[in-house]
Amino acid sequence: MRSSVGVLGLSALLVAGCGAVGGTESGGDSAAAAAVTRAAEKAEQPLSLRYRMTGRTPEEGRIKAEAAIGTKPPVMSLKSTVLSGPDQGTGEFRLVGGVLYVGSDEANEDGKHWVKFGAPGAPLNGLKVDTSTAADKVRDNPSHESGFLAAADDLKKAGTETVEGVRTTHYTGTATVDDIRAAYKKDDNSVRQRTEKSLAQYEKLGVDELTMDLWVDAEDRTRQLRMRGFGRHGELDLTITFLDFGKPVTVKVPPASDTVDMAKELKKARG
Repeated sequence: MRSSVGVLGLSALLVAGCGAVGGTESGGDSAAAAAVTRAAEKAEQPLSLRYRMTGRTPEEGRIKAEAAIGTKPPVMSLKSTVLSGPDQGTGEFRLVGGVLYVGSDEANEDGKHWVKFGAPGAPLNGLKVDTSTAADKVRDNPSHESGFLAAADDLKKAGTETVEGVRTTHYTGTATVDDIRAAYKKDDNSVRQRTEKSLAQYEKLGVDELTMDLWVDAEDRTRQLRMRGFGRHGELDLTITFLDFGKPVTVKVPPASDTVDMAKELKKARG
């Protein structure tokens, strides 16, 4: 089976997002900074949602993705397609029943498309299999990164626009990764760690400055988020559009007949 992590690589990792709200030490419009901070705070509230992502990353090229997050019970699916290049294809993560599944549109040598890893981070038959990165990709609300915009010195309101039939206010600004990191310096340790984890992904791409656009509705919810920059291998330009909030989300367990159970495979290998 082609590596699903290859298909679901940087794009999925970037939308994993960080936690909580950044600082409001913006040198730009203070009213805009307050609005951005409210949107980031709203993103911290547990809520089922659905979103799509389009654009390009420096290493994958053109991509598209769609995801759904459910909170009661906690479930999520993230399906990502690389549209060009050597990693072209579709892969999917599903987190359901506390179990992580990784799928690909290309079958393995047994003709199966899914791998079952069990609970994220849990040992498999005594062996540690690190699925934490993959689990992070499907657990977090990507609208968390709306707080990054508060670090922009040129933060401003850019007007009002309609996104997916919803009237929104558009904010824009540019900040370096170091500026964003500094904006979180007064937050608690867990928030700084999650922020650093997210920023590290941009640095890994060689992106040291982000131009951001944020569209916020009347309820302070992020309706659309665009992140742009340039890395060592080219352009980063991702737009995440949030399609609905608070609706039930159902994620199906992949068919057992089409799934490799890693716990059983490791048991056989050790036996």
